[in-house]
Parts: sequence; C-alpha cells; structure tokens
Amino acid sequence: MKSENHDISKWFGKIAARAAGWVGSAWAFFLALASVVVWGFIGPHYHYSDTWQLVINTATTIITFLMVFLIQNTQNRDARALHLKLDEVIRALRGAHNEMIDIEKLSDAELNELAKRYERLRRAYDLKHNNKKPA
Repeated sequence: MKSENHDISKWFGKIAARAAGWVGSAWAFFLALASVVVWGFIGPHYHYSDTWQLVINTATTIITFLMVFLIQNTQNRDARALHLKLDEVIRALRGAHNEMIDIEKLSDAELNELAKRYERLRRAYDLKHNNKKPA
C-alpha cells in the first residue's frame, strides 16, 4: 500500500510540475486569450444567452479548481526543497544556529517568539554600531 501511494504521489508530482510549467508558458496564455476572444465573438450568434455565458463560467471554474491543486502541489514541493537546501547551508556553516533547521515546522507562536528574538539582536547590533559612529 505504501509503495502504491508513493507511485501515485510520484506520478502526480510529475504531472503537476509539467502542467504548472505549461500553464505558466506564453502558449498557454495565448490559448486562454484566444478562447476568450472566440467566446466573445460567438456571443452575437447565441444572442448573448445565459447558456453562452454559462459556457465560459463553467469552463473557467473547472479549470481554476483543478489548477489550484496542481499549483499547490508544485509550490509545496518547491518550498520543501528550498527549506531542505537552507537546512543544509545552516548545518554546513560553522557559526550558524542549528536550531534554525526545520523552523518551518514550528507553531505560529514559536515563530513569533523567534522573530522577536532576532529583532532584539538586530536592535542591539544597531545600537552597538550606531554608538561607535562619530557624531
């Protein structure tokens, strides 16, 4: 079962990456633009009926609904890869704080506390360096 889920996840990841890449292309934009222009031009033939409007509304709703999942999958994978790369940089740097590894898994409250800690460090640094400058 676990291998089957892995295979499905791997397959979906490949499909999502390809779809997101294609949808972000100039060709996809021009295809969408052409679709809207054609839809607009056939409006008079259908007397701008409710059915004519329903066609574009239904098509765009379905496409948007499906694209949300594909794009979210791609963003999740990209964010995870970026975090792993940053974790490796933190781990490899001698002076880095290793507690920063995997901080994306902290709660919002923990992240806020960490942000406050770094804000205090920045202010202390500013005070130290501003006091050394000649007046």
